[in-house]
Amino acid sequence: MAADWELIRREVAFQGYFRIDRYHLRHRRFDGSWTPVLQRELFERGHAVAVLPYDPVLDRVLLVEQFRVGALEAPGGPWLLELVAGIIEPDEPVDAVARREADEEAGIVITDLERICEYLVSPGGTSERTTLFVGRADLSEAGGIHGCADENEDIRVHTFAAGEAIELADRERANNAAAMIALNWFARHHAWLHDRWFD
Repeated sequence: MAADWELIRREVAFQGYFRIDRYHLRHRRFDGSWTPVLQRELFERGHAVAVLPYDPVLDRVLLVEQFRVGALEAPGGPWLLELVAGIIEPDEPVDAVARREADEEAGIVITDLERICEYLVSPGGTSERTTLFVGRADLSEAGGIHGCADENEDIRVHTFAAGEAIELADRERANNAAAMIALNWFARHHAWLHDRWFD
């Protein structure tokens, strides 16, 4: 497949809080011919991990709420219900990211992880891939405001009964991709996961 596309040049088009690279490339068409050289901008922010914390004893899940500039014009406004999530640092294992972010964003400890999937966030404009997990946690004392002060994070923790959380996705109240994918997976695997993790 590498013979079917050619990178002519890549340059940094913008460097701020995030980075945008400009690619000059061409690729083979389905009929075997080649496209002209195309110019495409690509949002580069690294790859991410997101985890849906689940307490099988209480049969509750945890979601976090925070402000997102990309949702300023979205129905419901810019405060979104999301999974615990973070960017993967160089050479950091994905399970370590899930555990680190659960502590930073929600003040909880993840004891077990079940991988859901890895998906491309929006491959028409970003290289980001997100790995999703569901993680076993004790949510009996979960709540409050969390986040890293040096990153200006302001994260509110919510817990929901399993059925209520699934309805949040069905009603598009948890309307970002990671939350919808994880909650739909959870809806299909809830009974199996509860039986497996319930002590």
